[in-house]
Amino acid sequence: MENNQPIIVKRIKRIAGGHHGGAWKIAFADFATAMMAFFLVLWLLSTATPEQKIAIAGYFKDPVGFSESGTPYIIDLGGSPTLAPDTTLNPEVKSQPQPDKVTVDSEQVEGMAEQVERERLELLLQELQNKVEENPELQKFKDQILFEITPNGLRIQIMDAENRPMFDSGSARLKPYFEDILLAMADTIKAVPNKISISGHTDAKPYIGKGDYGNWELSANRANAARRALVAGSYPDEQVARVVGYASSALFDRKDPFNPVNRRIDIVVLTKKAQKAIEGSQTDDPAPDSVPGEGAPGEVPAPQATPGAAVDPNALPADQQPVPAHELRERLNLFDDTAPKPAEPPAQ
Repeated sequence: MENNQPIIVKRIKRIAGGHHGGAWKIAFADFATAMMAFFLVLWLLSTATPEQKIAIAGYFKDPVGFSESGTPYIIDLGGSPTLAPDTTLNPEVKSQPQPDKVTVDSEQVEGMAEQVERERLELLLQELQNKVEENPELQKFKDQILFEITPNGLRIQIMDAENRPMFDSGSARLKPYFEDILLAMADTIKAVPNKISISGHTDAKPYIGKGDYGNWELSANRANAARRALVAGSYPDEQVARVVGYASSALFDRKDPFNPVNRRIDIVVLTKKAQKAIEGSQTDDPAPDSVPGEGAPGEVPAPQATPGAAVDPNALPADQQPVPAHELRERLNLFDDTAPKPAEPPAQ
């Protein structure tokens, strides 16, 4: 039997993938543009001032009131970013006048001045430390030089070492290398307008010598020798507020009073407050002129000279005449908080 069923042959024609278009590129470009705009906005917000942020926020909150009072554009072209209360769409927004002057408390001014002064002293401290590190001659003595910020100012302590003293033993004669240290620091210290205080210190070893000369005189003379060295290094002499000797009353190493570090010179670059305390400029308002014939409260009036009376050339002035002990105690009144009692007239 013959099979007459037709034979079907399926031929599949394979075609390589063609071009699908650039739609994805457009979407990616939109995404990149949006990200660029986003980071641009973040950058603008980080650099904008608070006043600019308030102005921009006011424009978006109430564009009508903002455009009536200032400029219709976000970027100010000559108008002012002040809302107009009559035409605003937001009744809660009220224009707040900016004060012409900002009142600052005297304590705030003093606090800011102290902060500026402290920063100045910290810069001076850093500059002095850099000079010691950079100068080969000073670097040898960096273990003997101590810098620190104190309530009174920047304190520079130059101390003795066991094998390297600053002065000759029992003398105020400076060693050459100590003079070099002071001369090198003079140029840097005079760069600030603050005055300085110089103090000399000794250890607890008693001074062996003749007469009444002791550690007090020795420490004062050494402090004055340090002052002369600074002045020789072009430091202004009028910028020295105080030169004082402490002997062994303020030891650096209290556990070992004979330690060589107790023999030192302290140079303090004073703050304004410490300078006023030293110079005694913190005084009250001057008292009004007294009436002739009447003294200040608590002052004994000077006796009037009698015409024609003989004057003793050896007599003490009226203000230096001795006062009886009981009258002096009544005037001073040291142990009573009440006002001093007036002097009673002598019994007739």
